Amino acid sequence: MARQEILDKHKEFLFPCVANYYREPVILTEGKGCQVRDVDGNEYLDFFGGILTVSLGHCQPEVVEAIGEQARRLGHVSTLYPTEGLVRAAERLAKMTPGELKQCFFTNSGTEADETAIMLAKVHTGRHEIIALRHAYAGRSAVATTITAHSNWRPLPAAIPGIVHGHPGYCYRCPFGLTYPSCDVRCAQDLEELILTTTNGQPAAFMAEPIQGVGGFVVPPKEYFEIAVGIVRKYGGLFICDEVQTGFGRTGGKWFGIEHWGVQPDIMTFAKGIANGMPVGATIATPEVAASMDCLSLSTFGGNPLSMAATNATFDVMEANDLPARVERQGRALRERLDALMERHDFVGDVRGMGLMQAIELVEDRKTRAPSPDRANQLMEAAKGAGLLVGKGGRWGNVLRIAPPMLIEDGALAEGCDRLEKAMAAVK
Repeated sequence: MARQEILDKHKEFLFPCVANYYREPVILTEGKGCQVRDVDGNEYLDFFGGILTVSLGHCQPEVVEAIGEQARRLGHVSTLYPTEGLVRAAERLAKMTPGELKQCFFTNSGTEADETAIMLAKVHTGRHEIIALRHAYAGRSAVATTITAHSNWRPLPAAIPGIVHGHPGYCYRCPFGLTYPSCDVRCAQDLEELILTTTNGQPAAFMAEPIQGVGGFVVPPKEYFEIAVGIVRKYGGLFICDEVQTGFGRTGGKWFGIEHWGVQPDIMTFAKGIANGMPVGATIATPEVAASMDCLSLSTFGGNPLSMAATNATFDVMEANDLPARVERQGRALRERLDALMERHDFVGDVRGMGLMQAIELVEDRKTRAPSPDRANQLMEAAKGAGLLVGKGGRWGNVLRIAPPMLIEDGALAEGCDRLEKAMAAVK
């Protein structure tokens, strides 16, 4: 199909809420590594990895081969039938994840993984109230959109009762008007007041992303999770760690984001980059917590042979390339370039992130810190024109999100930064 026919059919046959980036959407037709091509033959560097989903690179040869080989042997069985690929992936997750996490349930998306985690926490504790965070994003189901704390992502006011929202460690926009570290990490301390005043004092769980993804790559202070999780556990709640965007080396130096904060989750969720673009979600828990789910359960597509082949092949490549160490090194190089851009452009209010998960927050001016979604849109369009695809996020849509495939070559990383620098020069 030609470009316009695709756009016309998209408008006619898809829900209107299925939004696209850019004034003239990019219609992609093929990709290899961190390079993608659109229907008009234009080529771009993908500095968003899908949405932190193409963890290794587009059409990674080992993953493509594993999917094809599995498709020629067995394409589908449900969880009613155990398979080698399923148990291999589960065992590997148990070995990769921190603490006592061991037993898995596979699904198809982050939404399902988070739903599974919340249900498990409620069953295990016999409680119903969940502590989430403002600026969080958890998916698009009724529960997930209630966990999500962005008004523009919530079609209903409060679809599920019993979910309350604390403050994340968003130091650049501290709601208390304080400055770290003299603040005593008030945002985390406030969770106790939240529990005592907005719940019955018996939370089932605290659910949080180590670095908020859609929220704008918000990185909390190093004490945040020790304080927050300590408070929740004081009142008998579990800690659910959402690693959908931060998992599998993305933050550099560790396999999972929460490891940088030294806190052990009771339940952890994954999706996106776990299988380099195949639809896989997973929830892992300690044996004690997992044993609480004593009802019958299955997943028609979760853990299917094709998805597990992709997952295991992705793990193979990640381990062979020592991805956490690689990302840590490249993350430092990326951050140096972004910090330099901040020095040259006064509309950059903040640069933050870890590893290959970095953000630029755009503002009207640094004194007022007023969000500038207009400048973010300008920068998105200018970057596209320079042959660079990046993401956007934050409560006000003013945060540029940068998260290229984690096997990106040093030269491509530098080239992408050059294109970003060129694009920023066009922002007014």
